[in-house]
This record gives sequence, C-alpha cells and structure tokens, in this order.
Amino acid sequence: MGASRGPRLSGMQKQVLALYRGFLRAARSKSPEDRHRIESFVSAEFRRNSKLVDRKNFLYIEYLLRRGKKQLEQINSPATLGLSSLNLRFCENRKP
Repeated sequence: MGASRGPRLSGMQKQVLALYRGFLRAARSKSPEDRHRIESFVSAEFRRNSKLVDRKNFLYIEYLLRRGKKQLEQINSPATLGLSSLNLRFCENRKP
C-alpha cells in the first residue's frame, strides 16, 4: 500500500480539521467579498486559538468545537446573507 502521510491524528484533531474544512466549504457558497472575509476570519481565529490554547485543555477545545459548529450552522443557513464580527478590547490599566 501507499506510504504514511504524516503523523496520525487524534479524534479531536480530526474534528478540528473537519470544522475548518466545513467553514471553507461554506464560504464557497457566499459572495466573493463575504467568501474572502469568512476565509480570512476563520484562518486567523484557528491560528490564534492554536497558539493560545493548551493542547491538553480538552474541555476548552471541546467548547470551541461546539461553538464553531454552531457558527458553521449559522453560516450555512440560507437566511445568513453576510458576515460581521464584533471585536471588543478592554483596557484594564485605566485608573479611576
């Protein structure tokens, strides 16, 4: 048979990759502007979480998977016309 293609992935890693691919597939059904925005946002979010989240923090990863699946369902919904995001930053260094 063929040679092995890289390391074996755990079940959770397979779920994360499947979710990522699902977002990319869903982006194809949107307008070119929304497609680019969705792909950029998803890529940045997955990258950010890969750096910030400890690989052994399974509970939090499962939470992110559930949240991602709900977001994917919303993007796949025919009622969803576009994408918007809300980015809030709080400054905790302010002194009263």
